[in-house]
Amino acid sequence: MKTFIQKYKSRCPILPIRLLLLVLFGALLSSCEKALEPEYPDFLLSEEALFENAATVDAALANIYAGLRDNSPVSGGVDGMGVLLGLYADELDYYRENAPIDNAFYNHTVLPNNTAVGNFWNSSYSLIFSANKIVEGLEDAPLEAEERNGFMGEALFLRAYLHFYLAQLFGDIPYIKTTDYTENASVSRMPLTEVYQMMETDLLTAKNLLPAMEPSGERLRASKGVASALLARLYLHTQQWEKAVAESTAVITEGTYALQPDLNLVFLKESPSTIWQLKPEFEGSATKEGETFIFDVGPPSLYALSASFIADFETGDLRKEAWTRELSDGSQSWYHPYKYKQNYYGGSSTEYSILFRLAEQYLIRAEAALQLGNLQEVRNDLNVIRLRAGLDPTAANTQEEIRNELQHQWRYEYFTEQGQRWFYLKRSGSANEILAPIKPGWKATDVLFPLPANELILNPNLNPQNPGY
Repeated sequence: MKTFIQKYKSRCPILPIRLLLLVLFGALLSSCEKALEPEYPDFLLSEEALFENAATVDAALANIYAGLRDNSPVSGGVDGMGVLLGLYADELDYYRENAPIDNAFYNHTVLPNNTAVGNFWNSSYSLIFSANKIVEGLEDAPLEAEERNGFMGEALFLRAYLHFYLAQLFGDIPYIKTTDYTENASVSRMPLTEVYQMMETDLLTAKNLLPAMEPSGERLRASKGVASALLARLYLHTQQWEKAVAESTAVITEGTYALQPDLNLVFLKESPSTIWQLKPEFEGSATKEGETFIFDVGPPSLYALSASFIADFETGDLRKEAWTRELSDGSQSWYHPYKYKQNYYGGSSTEYSILFRLAEQYLIRAEAALQLGNLQEVRNDLNVIRLRAGLDPTAANTQEEIRNELQHQWRYEYFTEQGQRWFYLKRSGSANEILAPIKPGWKATDVLFPLPANELILNPNLNPQNPGY
């Protein structure tokens, strides 16, 4: 079954065939995922039976979260955006031998047949298909209204969340809201404005349906705060500055989340600044980020922070001490990200993979306020970040100085987290200025990745290919 599903995902990720429904959901419900799933029957369920039972719907949703953790653009492993967009921007150097994918991202030679780009596309649309099956199945599900609403809110949020990254990576994309093969077979790309409108609609609906806090208290599932955090990010990327300020302020002042003052505790699973996180598959396991980035001897076997990144740390910035770690062989030194500090199997998992944390909302609000010309509000939010990092309040006064300070804080607060550095460079229009001098293969068209070549063959309606490829 596993081989069959893998072939299906690789060949037809956004053109789901309804005959695969039992296979797909059988795979979902028989997953080895232990950390998130409730108990469920160990036999294949019919479509009708799946949606008659809250526990099985919950398990199906839990497996989408597991998919995010294990095989999606936001996975913390070697094929996730933290690594690949860290190489694509200016955060990471790579040391893997015979690593054509790393080389392509690092040197900006990504082509339409790049398997990592194909996986960004395929894994996202496969998870979107699963979310859509839940949305469709819940319409007439004989569940209590509160249960159905919560599940629907999660599925709509996850659909929007996955489309958000597809739009950032590829530009105009199809916004898939159905599992109907006949409708999806000839799907075309939509203008980004339409994609963002559909995303906003899904998120606003989800926010109204979701609980204030998910039941476990571990912030593992979507809640109203999670939907608001993504809405704030969406409004920033769509230049809806007032809405971005309002939504980020709602998250900051809501009372559920608080900045963790100790930088060494920010990425622990109990951190009050975490809005949404993903639990490792097995209790005692480290996060994929910890397993990927941490090394104990030099030279590194995988990745290290670039020398320029380390050199540009502001003097006295405690994030260098708390969130990076130096290794030396006596003649040369390397630094690795040390936000996540567990990289071994232990008695318990001390850290979960964080997808949203509160500091981003301060930076979103500052960036939107800058666009609105509210410079004092920008300084206030930047100083929240600076003071926690052990730095003095910003001395920036002019709009240009404040803009530079904002870019600096995005860079050093969110390095190697789901491509935040790259998305800032892209969003702010500074990618060419920053990357052209240090990336010989850089082209202005590199702000978007190519659509996977196989997808254009399977569905010519997805043409034209993005410029530059």
